[in-house]
Amino acid sequence: MSYNLLNGGRDNGSDERWRTAAEVINDAAPDVLVVQEARGFDADGGRYLYAAEHDLGMRGLLALAPSTGQHTAVFFKTEIRPLRFDPDADHFHHALAQVMLLVPGFDQPVTIASMHLSPFSPALRAAEVGWLAGLAAPDLYTVIAGDANSLAPGDPEPAWERLPTHLRVRHLQPAAQGQAPAADRSTLAYLHAAGFIDAAAAQGQTATPTVPSAGFPKAEFVPFRSDHALLSPRLAPALTNYRVIDDARTATASDHLPFVIELDPDTVR
Repeated sequence: MSYNLLNGGRDNGSDERWRTAAEVINDAAPDVLVVQEARGFDADGGRYLYAAEHDLGMRGLLALAPSTGQHTAVFFKTEIRPLRFDPDADHFHHALAQVMLLVPGFDQPVTIASMHLSPFSPALRAAEVGWLAGLAAPDLYTVIAGDANSLAPGDPEPAWERLPTHLRVRHLQPAAQGQAPAADRSTLAYLHAAGFIDAAAAQGQTATPTVPSAGFPKAEFVPFRSDHALLSPRLAPALTNYRVIDDARTATASDHLPFVIELDPDTVR
């Protein structure tokens, strides 16, 4: 499961949005959860991180984003054993939380990475994803999931005219004079070219947007699929399901909708 929590799910001291998000997560009952915008989870000696572990019944590893405060994290059930944790705030606008896990049922470790790419331009995102290509190596089980702030090849073209130009430009490719604006899809195209398989595309769900949720109509988005799950070629045959959770609770918990993928380890042994 992947969820961008919008500023840690807290507003002006209220944790109401986090409580709603935690309810959604617990109902989905993921084995592994990747989080973006875990703002404040490191505050007060990690009090919010430990509270989240308690609320979810999962262990959490936090990658600090010192320049933005929008940390990323990976949570996992207690029967899953972490082998190594490699946070990276040097090569990413926010941070990458990358953990290698021993997951029951899989015949080798699974690497999970929570990504949150730069919101500001395709050029910045292009620099970030170069550091992810190696995780598509043919001998690896890898899932990269999170907020790419990008559209993938094949996703529907958004109605850009609904977005002010100073926000629209963050997502567009250079256009010749007289041409209509079009989404830059190079970030996800690069990862696809490296070998990653788009979980939503594999399940025919590319037209389902993940931003903005219904409760945040003034968010800095037009409807599109900003959040993605990418599987290494060796792990991709294990994919059995992809779904976005869009209901009354997720409408108010964050400006992003969470999604869930399901993997069957028997198909890749």
